[in-house]
Amino acid sequence: MKERGYFGPFGGAYLPEILVGTFDEFEAAFEAARADPSFWRDYEALMGNYSCRPTPLTYAENLTHHFGGARIYVKREDLNHTGAHKANNVMGQGLLVRRMGKHRVIAETGAGQHGVATATMAAKFGFECTIYMGAVDVARQRPNVFWMERLGAQVVSVTDGSQTLKDAINEAFRDWVTNMDTTHYVLGTACGPHPFPTVVTYFQSIVGQEARRQVLDQTGRLPRRVYACVGGGSNAMGIFSGFLADQGVELVGVEAGGHGLETHRHAARLASSDASVGVAQGYRTYFLQDDDGQMRETHSVAAGLDYVGVSPILANLRETRRVRFEAATDREVVDALSLTVQKEGLIPALESSHAFVQAFKEVGKLPPEDVVVINQSGRGDKDIFTVADAFEDQAWQAFIQQKAEAYRAH
Repeated sequence: MKERGYFGPFGGAYLPEILVGTFDEFEAAFEAARADPSFWRDYEALMGNYSCRPTPLTYAENLTHHFGGARIYVKREDLNHTGAHKANNVMGQGLLVRRMGKHRVIAETGAGQHGVATATMAAKFGFECTIYMGAVDVARQRPNVFWMERLGAQVVSVTDGSQTLKDAINEAFRDWVTNMDTTHYVLGTACGPHPFPTVVTYFQSIVGQEARRQVLDQTGRLPRRVYACVGGGSNAMGIFSGFLADQGVELVGVEAGGHGLETHRHAARLASSDASVGVAQGYRTYFLQDDDGQMRETHSVAAGLDYVGVSPILANLRETRRVRFEAATDREVVDALSLTVQKEGLIPALESSHAFVQAFKEVGKLPPEDVVVINQSGRGDKDIFTVADAFEDQAWQAFIQQKAEAYRAH
């Protein structure tokens, strides 16, 4: 276990001896790059020329009028190349892989956006690429699987355990142990052993830096609140990083409430009482686990939010009360997505729609001079089949209810 890489009591690097040298090499490459002013300039240039940065901050005028409270602005990470914030991290790690002289990358993915981004990065840099994805997620995210394969990546369907994100992470680590001389694991979120939480947050901080400049330019003031969904924590840490030092800005992370916190069919680690502190997958944080330390099954309509753990940085920010955590149910998420599409013509991913849910609950209670920012971490194209099924299910339930009411009336 390394002593560095802690955020309060959370984090660390709980590693098998065989991986210690690989992590030392990775950390040394990252610290050297971070100390080199030209590296960040090269990174910004790459993201500007290849990935459409800076992404816009869009005033959601119709939603603002609909709720009648604070002005709503949306940070448009859906317009980032590959359709989500994930490209920020993978392109940065791609530059590190090139510095380390390796030629193969592996990654885990849940919703598929990180997998597509990694496959895209591998195609651009000329790396071999393998993506591990739970079999459940392969089935519900077919469009992203299609594009990963077209980009030249090998997509491995993981059938162990719950066949979701945590199992994909386990398989990726097994691969890395076998091929560490030639391979770098491009972990997709701000979790895992040190230095991954720091590395991912470093590259994702470009989102918060941009958002802070943009909201000041457009409104002349800092936002009252910033909302972001929370799976592992990469998009939340990205946008929150820009405002952490601004004590007047409240930061709100929104987790997957699934079928409701009372049902235990959810993935809320920090917004529920179901999680406890433990060590798994190389780091210490809050996990949804039983009394024996075995990881429990999670549930979310959004494939990218059903992870069993959470960023150790966010766990510490919760303990220090710098970030408030809430949860949104599947039904609330689908409703928020529908309203956003109809009012603004924006199509947020199901993951991002969790942040919209909480903002919609609160924005009408704030004065009109206030500003809130919602991080639209990805676009909803990938969710078309899941969303269609949800809408059809709601329509069927409404039909049954209508018939039942008509029957009772007679």
